[in-house]
Amino acid sequence: MKIVLDTPVLAAGLLRPHAPAGEIVRMVSGGSLRLCFDARILSEYGRALARPKLRLNRERVELVLHQIVTCGDMVAGRPLPASLPDVNEDVFLEVTMAGEARRLVTNNPKHYPQRVRQGLVVSPQELLDLYRREM
Repeated sequence: MKIVLDTPVLAAGLLRPHAPAGEIVRMVSGGSLRLCFDARILSEYGRALARPKLRLNRERVELVLHQIVTCGDMVAGRPLPASLPDVNEDVFLEVTMAGEARRLVTNNPKHYPQRVRQGLVVSPQELLDLYRREM
């Protein structure tokens, strides 16, 4: 199953490996889920994971980014017909649609209006529940 991870979900998954986001990161790492991204998302991941408050050392951040590039699907996002209320979230929906990802996983579904969500935007726990039902 192809997915897109919002940056806070990736960070939470690295910091809390036993939480739902951590399980998703492990599933991506193990190949059960395939991560879609573009250069903008990869850049955002790098900036966010390098923040001192996360306390992730440089080598670990580089390893995570390398694994994303090596094992994920880089896609070219297409502009949305209309921007989201928070234009910083556009990139995640653009990549979800362009990469034909099944789900966009976020801790902040309110950033995506109901007309956009339509089962596409889910929380980490919702993704895990969906994955388990489909297996």
